[in-house]
Amino acid sequence: MGSPLSYDFMQRALVAAVLVGIVAPLIGSFLVQRRLALLGDGMGHVALTGVGLAFLLDTAPLPTAMLTAAAGAFLIEFIRDRSRTAGDVALALLFYGGIAGGVLFASMSATKSAASLNAYLFGSLTTVSSQDLIALVVMSVLILAVLALYGRQLFAVSLDPEVAAVQGIPVKAMSTLIAMLAAVTVVVGMRVVGLLLVSAIMIVPIAAAQQIAPSFRTTMALGSLLGVVAAVLGLTFSFYVDVPPGPAIVVLALLLFAVLALAAVPVRRRSSRRQPDRGTT
Repeated sequence: MGSPLSYDFMQRALVAAVLVGIVAPLIGSFLVQRRLALLGDGMGHVALTGVGLAFLLDTAPLPTAMLTAAAGAFLIEFIRDRSRTAGDVALALLFYGGIAGGVLFASMSATKSAASLNAYLFGSLTTVSSQDLIALVVMSVLILAVLALYGRQLFAVSLDPEVAAVQGIPVKAMSTLIAMLAAVTVVVGMRVVGLLLVSAIMIVPIAAAQQIAPSFRTTMALGSLLGVVAAVLGLTFSFYVDVPPGPAIVVLALLLFAVLALAAVPVRRRSSRRQPDRGTT
């Protein structure tokens, strides 16, 4: 077995992995700040219904999953705006209905097999085509452009919606935008990480970065770096060991979290010892 870069499919998969590693934690930082870490899971399950529909209708999975996930994001934010409790129930319904719909529609397809669905559930090295890669690049650039334009407003809404509303920021629109960005990110990552695990690459690198990062901006930057490291190393590991890339990427991200959490322990201990000293002087 030669170098991963000697294979065209690995070149495409590595580019896609870098895109996922950069973009997913950026969106995940807002989800973590808003305590909506599980929203990515919900979007992944809704996108799975889109993939199942694409199998059934014999259409391209990427745009179908994108439209389905965007519709699900809009729906859940609409329900959450009416009631937080109803929003939690709606998120649970997305979990159950998304998986059920995806498996049902895929099972009804006469042209796609269970192995095809597994490639979308857990990622695959060979499913990223040239057309898919172009679409992933476009969607990633779109996400980065939106963050550049509305990043401050999104942070304000994620930090404190009430204060953001007083400042004149359209809280409902920004909340919906965050959900839509999460939906797009899920579709960006489904080829490499898989729909069942893509939210992990959104959340785990940010959770790891929070162990040592002093600010929100630093957390976003470090989270993206950790996301790229986990995605590229996990993809390379899956190439040599012949396992699905999604689980390998997530396990590596969790290992990075464990390392940084352990590294942060002595720093926190020193900080806690200094606080009483300051109070006595």
